[in-house]
Amino acid sequence: MAIAPSLDSRTITTADVRPTPETDIPTTYDLDDPALFINRELSLLEFNRRVLEEAEDETNPILERAKFLAIYSSNMDEFFMVRVAGLVQQVAAGITTPPADGLTPIEQLIAIRRRVRANLKVMYRCFRQIKTQLSEVGVHLHNYKDLNKSQMEALDEYFRDEIFPVITPLAFDPGRPFPHISSLSLNLAVLVRDSKDGSVAFARIKVPNTLPRLVPVKRLKGDTRQVYRFVWLEDLITHNLAELFPGYEIIEAHQFRITRNADLEIEADEASDLLEAMEATVRRRRFGFVVRLTLAPGTPEHIIQLLTNNLNINEEDIYQSRAPLGLSGLMSIMTINRPDLKDPQYLPAIHPRLRNLEHREEIFDAIREGDILLHHPYDSFVPVIDFLKAAARDPKVLAIKQTLYRAGSNSPVVAALMEASENGKQVSALVELKARFDEESNIVWARALERVGVHVVYGFMSLKTHSKISLVVRRDEDEIRRYVHLATGNYNAVTANIYTDMGLFTCKPDFGDDASDLFNALTGYSKKEDYKKFFVAPLTMRKRFAALIDREIKWTKKDKPARLIFKMNSLIDPEFIRHLYRASQAGVEIELLVRGICGLRPGIPNLSDNIRVISIVGRYLEHSRIYYFHNNGNPDIYLGSADLMPRNLNRRIETLFPIEDLTLKQELIEALEISMADNINARLLRADGSYVNLAPTDGEKPRDSQAEFMLRAKSR
Repeated sequence: MAIAPSLDSRTITTADVRPTPETDIPTTYDLDDPALFINRELSLLEFNRRVLEEAEDETNPILERAKFLAIYSSNMDEFFMVRVAGLVQQVAAGITTPPADGLTPIEQLIAIRRRVRANLKVMYRCFRQIKTQLSEVGVHLHNYKDLNKSQMEALDEYFRDEIFPVITPLAFDPGRPFPHISSLSLNLAVLVRDSKDGSVAFARIKVPNTLPRLVPVKRLKGDTRQVYRFVWLEDLITHNLAELFPGYEIIEAHQFRITRNADLEIEADEASDLLEAMEATVRRRRFGFVVRLTLAPGTPEHIIQLLTNNLNINEEDIYQSRAPLGLSGLMSIMTINRPDLKDPQYLPAIHPRLRNLEHREEIFDAIREGDILLHHPYDSFVPVIDFLKAAARDPKVLAIKQTLYRAGSNSPVVAALMEASENGKQVSALVELKARFDEESNIVWARALERVGVHVVYGFMSLKTHSKISLVVRRDEDEIRRYVHLATGNYNAVTANIYTDMGLFTCKPDFGDDASDLFNALTGYSKKEDYKKFFVAPLTMRKRFAALIDREIKWTKKDKPARLIFKMNSLIDPEFIRHLYRASQAGVEIELLVRGICGLRPGIPNLSDNIRVISIVGRYLEHSRIYYFHNNGNPDIYLGSADLMPRNLNRRIETLFPIEDLTLKQELIEALEISMADNINARLLRADGSYVNLAPTDGEKPRDSQAEFMLRAKSR
């Protein structure tokens, strides 16, 4: 039974349902009906809108609001580079087949453009408000023209000494081609007039991304307060253009910014050496087609025409927004020393079982005493680094095997692996070169690891390795034992402080067997599918996960309570959405915490009225994947690297692993209950795809799940 959608937003209410003579509400649905699915791209825009709402929220400290505005701007850059670029390519290829939600690629682009333009207005209204409120507390984002003479002179000197040598004006005339404009670069389109013959010429100036985007302004004489003043780098350059074009009159200068396609694939015939192929792909990304041109309002038509003609971009892909363009630069002011304008500092706690170790090697003793569950960033990531450092230096350790997806810069994890190899350990590392936007970093790490003798493999041509697993083989007093660390997040010491993730230390033999078998499949040849504990994608995960949902449905048929609680980043796999609809219809109570994309519509009568979906956007990025199956009071809980998305289930090496210790199970159940009770940072998904903020009802206790987790980690 169809539910009529609009192009941009589909609202499902009882009135939308075509009634039958027997009832106003249908009792059966065609689960292939596109109206039962939320479009992936529009759902992702809704997530980014929730990030923008955090910037608008005046209960957040003002610098945190600026941070969220920077994150929103950065997220939208990636959205255009990958998601919009992919849709543009589909349109160019003549693809009209819609996904499960029924929107064709061109219809998705139309809806995206409409929403993005509306959100741009909100973003810059929010920026103006934040800028005003920052100035009220002593953090000023000045316009150059508003500075006094002394401040201007100091900045002009900085321009001559630091900026001028870096800038390269590029002319565009019959003898010089239109310059290459790199993705996400901020540029000035400059028109100049020759002082001798009066001829007019065009030049492009790239605002250097190697210099601070926000330039500190000289402190006023006698000002001892904690006051910070900045001007935007592009503003300072604009007011010193005459230095760059001697003998020419500056007619006008206008900011512009472009976004290029970054959704590049490796061609099969060029992948004989995956490392070289990825290097070529990264280089090719610089020349991807333009998917977005952003201009400051008031840019004259002749400049717009010059840019569009040379960038080969359509009018509908031009966006106008107030300067400054690209607000991700706001992130830099988070470094100023104004703790009163930020969230209270939180120092991650060391887990009690790992707190008083006199020597790093004692971590192996602690793991032998029983499984250890870490909840980052509330629990410190330091024990994970110590685990690998101990393995690198312990003479009893024979081998280390490690997956690396996003290790980050100056990685202590990579440093530990290199030290282990130099100490004579057998070290193997699966470095995923295809981790989008981390390709260059991972190429550098791969070469560095190879130089010290680490056995480096790059995974599979057609599959990304997204599993998070570390295996240490150690000769203990009684036997050779395998110590395993499994996680929901990356081995990245920086993001471990801002992403919520789970990690498990164990030395149970079955986990060691599965870890060894998985690494053998990654580094060698193996068709093994019968893992003892792990669900491994793309082999068994989909089938075994579906069987656990079916088991809950069977419990309802026996009049037993049935419940699912899933926490993940994204839910978009049509097969699993239909499976959850069927479970809801059978009477299974389903609670979903989906931070980002969700293609399921909750609350539809007789279909998904047993499903509740929330999203939490707060101080930390919710990143952990936790899957709870009630199983008639004997619950199964799985953690791991996989979301319920086709890419995770079909096109990646993913791992889900069970939590078997009863105490740790209870700890996870309590964590899920705390998250699902959040009424401060949580938004509730409605059937039309929109979200509504949750708030405590009369007499209800305010619940901020992230604050509660910080208190729990400290108190224990």
